[in-house]
Amino acid sequence: MTPRQLLLTLCLLLCAQLAHSGPRIERWQTSAGTRVLFVENHSLPIIDVQIDVAAGSARDAAGREGVAGLTRSLIDLGADGLDETQIANRLADLGARLSGGVDLDRASLTLRTLSMVDKRTPAFELLRAIIAGPTFPADAFEREKARSLAALKEALTRPDAIASKAFWATMYPGHPYGRQATPESLTALRRQDVLDFHAAHYGARSATIAIVGDLSRAEAETLAERLSGGLPVAAAVGELPQPELPPAGAERIAHPAVQAHLLIGMPALKRGDPDFFPLAVGNYSLGGGGFVSRLVKEVRDKRGLAYSVHSYFLPLQQLGPFQIGLQTHKGQAAEALQVSRAVLDEFLEHGPSEAELLAAKQNLVGSFPLRLDSNRKILENVAMIAFYDLPLDYLDRYPENIERVTTAEIQAAFARRLPVAHLVSVVVAGD
Repeated sequence: MTPRQLLLTLCLLLCAQLAHSGPRIERWQTSAGTRVLFVENHSLPIIDVQIDVAAGSARDAAGREGVAGLTRSLIDLGADGLDETQIANRLADLGARLSGGVDLDRASLTLRTLSMVDKRTPAFELLRAIIAGPTFPADAFEREKARSLAALKEALTRPDAIASKAFWATMYPGHPYGRQATPESLTALRRQDVLDFHAAHYGARSATIAIVGDLSRAEAETLAERLSGGLPVAAAVGELPQPELPPAGAERIAHPAVQAHLLIGMPALKRGDPDFFPLAVGNYSLGGGGFVSRLVKEVRDKRGLAYSVHSYFLPLQQLGPFQIGLQTHKGQAAEALQVSRAVLDEFLEHGPSEAELLAAKQNLVGSFPLRLDSNRKILENVAMIAFYDLPLDYLDRYPENIERVTTAEIQAAFARRLPVAHLVSVVVAGD
């Protein structure tokens, strides 16, 4: 071992010792069948609560794409006799904040409130009212539908949005992950579609609750019972189907933009897969480590083909994508695509060097505590563990699982998850 490798190893061991203690997570299930994860933290007088439901955009029915996003955008705009202005004013009076969103797998509502009883009690009751009886006002529906339609039409003029939509459709033909809202599907939506989607997907048995902050276990249990009791009684939402890997292919879409947008990838990884850790460590060297990654060195530094280039894995409930992405001058698109594929092929054949492996581990383990340095970040991680039903010691063992990865495991995991016979590429605005 060279002196540099020895130094990196010692630094890695030191970082690991500092990073091994994750938050203490407690888990139980409410009487309504909702899974709850709780972290007690009295360092600040703040409580964060996140409710996730299996109501992401992959649950959109064919011809009704966009209904999941519209449902989530409307859910806190009217409830329990309150309109959106009254809800907003009440939150402001309490110093509370309601947020959230929707992705492919889940829709989320997140509440942050002060932990004093006179603040948290009405804030929790407001959250319960919103999830128990959203009214989906007709005027708000028409306004939000029009807003979503205008935003989509604008996005479809941009090469980055065009590339993303084509990329997902190419990776997931015939699968819910490949279905996306269109102007036609949004125009076809009616308020009843939102009501039906909410009734079918926002049920207690398809929900998870994550609680982090300044309250006791007993108080958290009472809160979780109150919140889950407000969720509709609906059958648990079934699992999404497993996607089939697409045939290798390349799609080129004309566009007048000067910059070409390139995407390369395929379905690769689901949450909870043991290959996650070898892939995470390997991807740092391939394209996730910024200026030290191979893609940046070959595409940007050596050839000047792009200002930035990245790669990442996005694990989902079913196989989420591996993606390489970059922008380049349209006259260089073919070369940039060829170089990126060559870098990937080389990595698939040989994997990272020992020096790259040590550097990746040092960064991933050393930066891990920054992922848990606030209540909000802890909540995000705990909510993810809750929704995807990961082990309670997932955060505790994360540094250990990173440390134990070998170059042979990386090569094997990349070979399993990225068979080149299924890689697809999309180029928008290339010559």
